[in-house]
Amino acid sequence: MNKRMNPSNLIMAAALLISLTIACTIPWLDLSKQADGGIQLLADALKDSAGEPTAFQPFYYTATPTNAAQPIMDALVPNPGLLPPDGQINILVLGSDLRPNSGYRTDVVLLVSVYTKENKVSLLSFPRDLFVEIPGLQEERINTAMGYGGFALLADTFEHNFAIHMDHYIMTNFQGFRNIVDTLGGIEVDASQNTADRCDLSYAHGSWCSVGPGEETLDGELALWYVRSRYTSSDFDRTRRAQEVLIALFKKLMTFDAVSNAPEIYNEFISAVETDMSLSDFLAILNVAPALFSDRDRIQQYAIGTAHVTPYTIPSSGAYVLLPDYDAIWEVVQEAVYNP
Repeated sequence: MNKRMNPSNLIMAAALLISLTIACTIPWLDLSKQADGGIQLLADALKDSAGEPTAFQPFYYTATPTNAAQPIMDALVPNPGLLPPDGQINILVLGSDLRPNSGYRTDVVLLVSVYTKENKVSLLSFPRDLFVEIPGLQEERINTAMGYGGFALLADTFEHNFAIHMDHYIMTNFQGFRNIVDTLGGIEVDASQNTADRCDLSYAHGSWCSVGPGEETLDGELALWYVRSRYTSSDFDRTRRAQEVLIALFKKLMTFDAVSNAPEIYNEFISAVETDMSLSDFLAILNVAPALFSDRDRIQQYAIGTAHVTPYTIPSSGAYVLLPDYDAIWEVVQEAVYNP
């Protein structure tokens, strides 16, 4: 494959380097206060493909379980000694699920902590059904916070529940994902476990696909199936596979000298995603990339998993949620975020 590929062809791969999410194109939602103190989501902030307004319909529960533990930040405040490592950049990566005549939820929630002084990166995945306290609202699934109040509310939610300060966000879509992987000549995914499930590929419609364990080459269609497959595995397993594909994309991207083409990539990058990152922010991340490429151990992977939550079903609605064990989650956060 020609390694002097035009930088514009690399942009979605650059976005995927930081943001491995499963999404549709998502316009912004704005949160405004009504005169009576209530919260109104602007219906015309969401547009469907025809440009028509689509109302957001949040789901409130009539019964809310009480978590045994209290949110991490509440337990730590006041604690002036709780400071992130110098040079750390925390980026919240989101992928959303936009449904017709409804709102959206960020069903992929991934924290990328970049340590610019240590030249390290930490990946920490949060399950979408984690039932947390959303400041100013009530307990809800974590994947609803962005829809209620944008990044500001989601950042407050993370700081309140997990004592993690967010510097930036990226919310992207997978339109064209398959083409990007194919343009890169496929990716080499190192699957830690086997994933097997029904797949509907253009060349294998209604077939059975299987990936791993071990390193396998995936084209665009198979890579998309791999990160989205969920019928024979759990959401916890999907977070693992999402991280594996992100790392594979990063490794392939670095073979094209993305650092030297950063300005060109950035110009395309900002038009492809929702983000508050500037060119200087983007460069700070890419400057860490060569060290990561040469030493895989500089990328650490973490996830909030079954040992950190308690499954719970809301009696009134039958909705499935995960109650956080804040003490157990804090152990993971300390290692992943505060101790590079």
